[in-house]
Parts: sequence; C-alpha cells; structure tokens
Amino acid sequence: MTDVLVIGSGPAGYTAAIYAARAGRSVKIITGPQQGGQLMITSFIENYPGFEDPVSGPVLMDQMSRQVQKMGAETVCDVIESVDFSRKPFVCTGESGTVYESKTVIVATGANAKWLGVPGEEKYRGSGVSACATCDGFFFRKKKVTVIGGGNTAVEEAIYLTNFAEKVTLIHRRDTLRAEKVMQKRLTGNPKIEIMWNTRVVEIIGNDSKVTELLLEDTINHDRMKKPTDGVFVAIGHQPAVSVFADQLKIDNDGYIVTTGTHTSVSGVFAAGDVRNPDYRQAIVSAGQGCMAAMDADRFLSAY
Repeated sequence: MTDVLVIGSGPAGYTAAIYAARAGRSVKIITGPQQGGQLMITSFIENYPGFEDPVSGPVLMDQMSRQVQKMGAETVCDVIESVDFSRKPFVCTGESGTVYESKTVIVATGANAKWLGVPGEEKYRGSGVSACATCDGFFFRKKKVTVIGGGNTAVEEAIYLTNFAEKVTLIHRRDTLRAEKVMQKRLTGNPKIEIMWNTRVVEIIGNDSKVTELLLEDTINHDRMKKPTDGVFVAIGHQPAVSVFADQLKIDNDGYIVTTGTHTSVSGVFAAGDVRNPDYRQAIVSAGQGCMAAMDADRFLSAY
C-alpha cells in the first residue's frame, strides 16, 4: 500500500514524487518505458531555471531522479498495463505482473511526438532532428532549417524559428494548410519563411554527426530532389500516452486527460504535464503541474 503512486518519470512525475515525499507521504514512482521522458532525447536545455550553462536533457533528468531517491520515494522500473480506478485503494498492474495499490494516483505519462518514420530520422534525433522548436531553436542561429507539417503547431514552430534561423522552409504534403487563418497570414507574411507545397520527406541525410540535407518527393508527379538543411523540426502532432486510462478517466476529443486544476474525473486521481495539456509542452510547466498534483494529493490524503 502506498499513499501516492506516480505513473511517469518526466519532469511532471519526478516533481510530483519529490513534493509528495517531502510532505511525508509514502511514494512509489513507476518510470514507464523511458525513464526521464522526452527530455532524454533533448540535446541541451538553456531555459530551465537554475542552470546558468546549458544542461543536457539526460543530465537534468538524472539529477531529478537522484533527488527523488534522496527524498525517500521508491523508483520502480515497470510499465503500467492496466488500472482499476473504480475501487479504493486504486489498483494498478505492471507488465512485470506486480500489483500496486495506492490511496492516490498521479498520472504523468506525457505525450509522445509523432514522427515521420523515414530513414535517418531516428539516427539524427538530437543531432539536427527535433520535435520542439522552443527547446532547440536557439541552437540554429543563422542556420537554414526545415519544419515538417501543416497544422497550428507547424506554423507556430516555423514562425518561432525565424527568431534564430536565417531561413525557414515549411514542407507540407498538401496544397493547403490546416492551421488557423490568422496563423497562416502571419506565416506567409514573414519574409524568412518559404513554403514547399505537395512535398514529402523521403529521407533525412547527414554526415554521421549532423543533418546536412533532405531527400524530398513531389506528391503529385513523384519527382525527387535534395534540399540542404541544417536542422529538421517535425511538427505533425503529439499523441498523449493515455491508452491504459481510456476507460477509466474522462478523455477529451484530442486524447488528453480532462482535468479541473490537476483533478481528473475520478476523485483521488490527478494528472500533470503533457498528458493533460497540449498548449505548452515545456519542462518547467510540467514540473510546476507535478508540484500542484502532489499538493492536491496531499490535501486529499489529509481528508482520506
């Protein structure tokens, strides 16, 4: 039996575990398939408060993990494959077969970026391939970069990158964008941005250390060409990691957990980070929400 069971080990999960343990609660944190979350594939972070010099994602997550353990929370390397929130204490079952019972649960499973699935993409992640312009745009000052996608996220990322890059090319596989009209107007009115319509990425090419060019294909006549680029930002959406909770918690039309503050539709179950909010996707925001969830869980336990 645990007072607080935290599912997920990104900034939201680790912060929740730190605050819950510091409040004197017994805490278990289930790391999930990738301990440290998406920051484990982020090269350098320059906007996380408290670090004068850039810190790599894995280093920041390792420090959070160490802090969690120092506070007395128990870290368990397992993946939750089923949950039962209809009974109390709540019951969560891991792939290991272990059954975890807890008075409260904090869901911090995050959201995973959707990737293109083309050759070179995985090889150059963190070496020119990114899914977060806010995280990595700064490293492409006076460079030529490419954004893939046609929705609001892609347009926002392209506009944001003009703060750093010399030129931004937006590649979209169709001839019209799905982004809001006001965003499209800002995009087309920016002299630094070029749009390539009816084009898809076939391969991301590099020199083994960084991205150098893209192999592209025209979706109409299927002609292929190579385009030099220093960086590729994939912006085709995110998928919240909520499948295990789909029949237990209220989920919105975009797949995110519906919350009031950090409270979910089940009393005693809380959510924090990218799994409940698609608008920010920043480590500091997720950490703040993890703190909120832990404090809400502590208040809930006081009246348990």
